[in-house]
Amino acid sequence: MSSNNASASSKSLRVAVVGATGAVGREMVKVLHDRNFPVAELGLFASERSAGKVQETPYGALTLQAFDAAVVKGYDVVLLAVSGDFAKAHAKDLASAGALVIDNSSAFRYDADIPLIVPEINAHVFREAYAAGSRLIANPNCTTAIAVVALGPLHKAFGIKRAIVSTYQATSGAGAEGMAELEEQTRNQLDGKPVTNSVFRHPIPFNLIPQIDAFQENGYTKEEMKVTWETRKIMEVPDLLVSCTAVRIPTYRAHSEAITLETIQPVTPDAARAVLADAAGVKVVDDPANGAYPMPLNATGQYDVEVGRIRTNVVFGDHGLDLFVCGDQLLKGAALNAVQIAELAL
Repeated sequence: MSSNNASASSKSLRVAVVGATGAVGREMVKVLHDRNFPVAELGLFASERSAGKVQETPYGALTLQAFDAAVVKGYDVVLLAVSGDFAKAHAKDLASAGALVIDNSSAFRYDADIPLIVPEINAHVFREAYAAGSRLIANPNCTTAIAVVALGPLHKAFGIKRAIVSTYQATSGAGAEGMAELEEQTRNQLDGKPVTNSVFRHPIPFNLIPQIDAFQENGYTKEEMKVTWETRKIMEVPDLLVSCTAVRIPTYRAHSEAITLETIQPVTPDAARAVLADAAGVKVVDDPANGAYPMPLNATGQYDVEVGRIRTNVVFGDHGLDLFVCGDQLLKGAALNAVQIAELAL
């Protein structure tokens, strides 16, 4: 069930996108336009080397500006598509000036006093914090955002005791550079030329890499632990049992996830489908006999998260579900979610 766009009658706002030349920043601009966000003025900010260049957008050709905190403080909404270090250096200062700052990095996701928001799941947390004066909001990890859109309504209906997640993550998770490396090195592979890698730890064409981010002391990667930590915070279940294995795959866009759930209450596939069919941001694609199930090819460019392959888990029986989820990492996993958060303040 798709979410509504911003109201056309909302007050127009000055909006800044910082990191506007990257894959996520460009998508933020497109989503603002597509969802009719009430933009009175759009400022695109990037590095010094990009300043003065013209970037084509749905709002016309706009000139990129070098980031200047004093200038950006004058905007009503600031969307950050930047590194964690950059966010740590500037986000709190921008928010203290009164701007609503939505940060796509991991810099503040685990701070107890900073909301981590997926609007379909915990919009109430944003509204309470915003009413109390909070202006800095964290956007979740792409994998987590896609997963919780499906897990949230299932938890509300049946209770989730534990979740095991295996991800198949597109090269878009590493930004425009990751997608470019996939394309360039696939050409090299097919042309019989040397295949090199700089973005990924190993060559990505025709390969799977079971490592995303650095390994932790417990043997999980940081990406995998982000799914555990962030799912608990967003769903407000601090002791939820979540285990994740994250794998990079040679696709452009849209992350896929195989999820196994043990539920507190009994659950059937039909009952789960009914709940998901009524859930905001979810599209049930579940007709395996006719080849209809979530796939990156179909989820790319779509706002909704596709959910299918819904079936009883043979290990957990009537308290278990298996499902397959696909969502666009650059949209629900990043840009769309950020704009949806901004819409909550309208």
